[in-house]
This record gives sequence, structure tokens and C-alpha cells, in this order.
Amino acid sequence: MAPSTQQVFIDGTFADLAQELAEYLNIGPEIQPLLEENKKDDALKRLVTTSTALNSSPEKEFTAAYNLLVYLVIQSPSVNIFLPRICENLSRPILSSPVNGPGLALSVLTTVFNLLQPDNEVRFNVFQAILRLVKTSGLFEMLRPQLKKLDTWLVEWDVDDEDQRKLFGQIADAAEDAGEEEQSYQYILKALRTFDKDEVSSTEAQNLSIRALKIALLSSTHFDFHDLTSLATVQALNPPQEVWWELLEIFSEKELEDYNDFRDEHEGFIEEQGLSNSKLHRKMRLLTLASVAASTNSRELEYKRIAKALQIPSEDVEMWVIDVIRAGLVEGKLSQQKQVFLVHRTTYRVFGDKQWREVATRLDQWKESLRAVKEVISRERQAAETQKEREMHEVERKVAGASGMGAGRRIGGRDNMVEMGTD
Repeated sequence: MAPSTQQVFIDGTFADLAQELAEYLNIGPEIQPLLEENKKDDALKRLVTTSTALNSSPEKEFTAAYNLLVYLVIQSPSVNIFLPRICENLSRPILSSPVNGPGLALSVLTTVFNLLQPDNEVRFNVFQAILRLVKTSGLFEMLRPQLKKLDTWLVEWDVDDEDQRKLFGQIADAAEDAGEEEQSYQYILKALRTFDKDEVSSTEAQNLSIRALKIALLSSTHFDFHDLTSLATVQALNPPQEVWWELLEIFSEKELEDYNDFRDEHEGFIEEQGLSNSKLHRKMRLLTLASVAASTNSRELEYKRIAKALQIPSEDVEMWVIDVIRAGLVEGKLSQQKQVFLVHRTTYRVFGDKQWREVATRLDQWKESLRAVKEVISRERQAAETQKEREMHEVERKVAGASGMGAGRRIGGRDNMVEMGTD
């Protein structure tokens, strides 16, 4: 969608142009008397009703014909009545151009969108038509740049929570159909935030929450589940959807052993819900390794401890460590010689009382280490000062000794000179 300054330039009076379009639609005789009686809206109503035929117009004439119709409708005080019908037509298949039709229709809808004032509520309907077209045609890339402006548009259109939720759902659907998993997920989260406290336990809210949870679980890049656990709608899954809530808790803060216990307790649930056990099992191993790395105090994580936590052979440890580093959950390096993983940085999956205790323990260790370092530095400084004092005393002693010898010779020489003078 181009800037709102876009204009459509068409020469001619309303009557002449309306008659021209009517002739093109083969309803000229019906429109002429309406125009002669200056019944513009009646003429427009008939033109708009017949405009479905424009979807069969030759490709070269399609855009010009629709732009003429839009130009005529825009001039009417009843524009908000006519435009939704035009948008509905454009959302349907363009029979004359199966290949380029979606692009042509999207171009006309964009023109309609841009010709309307920013605060015109019909813009919302036009945008929905654009979304429907994007979804059916797979042209999500053409929509992506405009999504940055959506929050501003929603304020201008004064859209209520329910309509916002529907709009976010449409965007999520269009993104999902286009393979844009992350975009789809983010707009589902936006939709979930539109439920008020009285709606968070509704069937719609639960279904949408489970949809978001499925995407997060199956994603190969999503490892932080705080964005879900913080939502009131997701929290409301417990107790009505307690199995889903239990699964979310496992991926939020627990480890592989807990996931395996879940599988045993709820046999078949993963497969029945369309989830992939192989994907979930792999993700759980990565999350478990991140947790183990975060809980180690020495920063040296032994291979055998990793193998036990991940339930893998020791020879596979390095492969899993490399994978967890690639996932961005942990930073560090492997020491094959010492058979340890040297942890440089790790991300806590959840930060609660246990994690605060770990931080406190670590701070105490650092405090003790710093105290020991301080004591070593203090001893070294004292020893250095003592050595410096010894060296200063030695220098002073040598200087004093040298001065004493020089003074004796000078006195002796002066006496001799005196004695020589006397003789």
C-alpha cells in the first residue's frame, strides 16, 4: 500500500463517466434515465451491483475499469455503503486472469485504501479484503511492509477488541499459509492479548492459546516460553486444559526426565494432538542441557554429567553441545583433553527462587574469591613495601658510608696543606 497521497486522475463529468462505465457493463439504457434525473446514488447502486462482471474483463482493461468505478464511488456521500461491495468483488477470483488476477485486484484495493482518509472506518473493511486476497493468493510479501503501520491504523479506525482479534487472526492465517511461522505466532499472541478478564476462559481463547502453544513447541528456534506463560489466556488453560498446561510447564522450566514421564502418563497425547515427538524430544534435550549448564557452579560441565542428563552415549555429548550453542542457549567451548564443557554464558529458562539461590551462591563464591585475591594482593603489596624499605635503608647506608670516607680525606688534605704552609 502506497502513501495516502496517491490519486486517480480521470477526465470527464460524473454523468459522462458513469454512462461510459454503464455501456461497458451493458446496462447503459438502465443508467441513462437515472443520470438525467440526477439520481447519482441510484445510478451508482446499479453500477456497483453489476460490477461483479468486471472480474471477467480482459486483463488490459481490468485496472482501468475498476479505477473508474472507484473514482465514481469516492465522490458519493454514500461511499461507505458502496465500497465494501467493491472490496468483496475484488476478493473473488479474477476469471479473466487466473495468474495475474490477484496482483491486479490487490492493486485496485490498494488504490481504494489510499484514497480514503486515514480515519475513515471503511479503511478497516478494505484492509480486511486485502488480507483475504493475500491469504488466498499467497502474496504475503506485499503485506509485510505495511504491518509496521497497523497499530497506528487501528487507533485511527477506533477498532474494538473483538474486531482487532479477528484482524490479527486473519494476519496470522495469511502468514501461516505463506510459511511465515514466526509472523503467524506473533499475531496469535496479539490476538490473545485482546481478551478481557471475563473472556480468558472462553472456548475461543483456549483454542487460540493451544494454537500458539503448538507453534512454539514445534518451532526449531523458539526456546523461551515466558511470552506464553505470562498471558492470562494461557494461564486459564489450567485446569480445563491441564494436560496442555502441564506440557507447557515442562518446556518452560523442567527437564528431559519430566518430559519422558509425561509421555508415559499421557500415552498417545502428543501424536493425537498433531505434535511431533521427535521434535519435542530434541528440543527438550537442548533445554535440559541449557538448564544443566546454568546450574553448574564451577563453570566446568563434565561430559559424563551431560550424557546422564540428556540420556545419550558419551560419544554424542560434543554434538549436542554444539547444537545447544548454535541454538543460542549457551556459550562456551569444549575441552576434549579434560572431557569438560567450559561454560562462558548461559540463559536461564525461568528465573524464580531456585535461580535466585543459585545467583546468591555464585555471588558468595565470587565474594570469597575476591577476598582471597585481595588478601594475596595485600600480602604482595606489604612484601613489596618491606622490600622497598630494605632497599632504601641499604642505599642510605651505602651513601652514608661513602660520604664518611670522602670527608676524612678532605680533612686530611686540608691539614697537610696547613702544615705545608707552616714550614
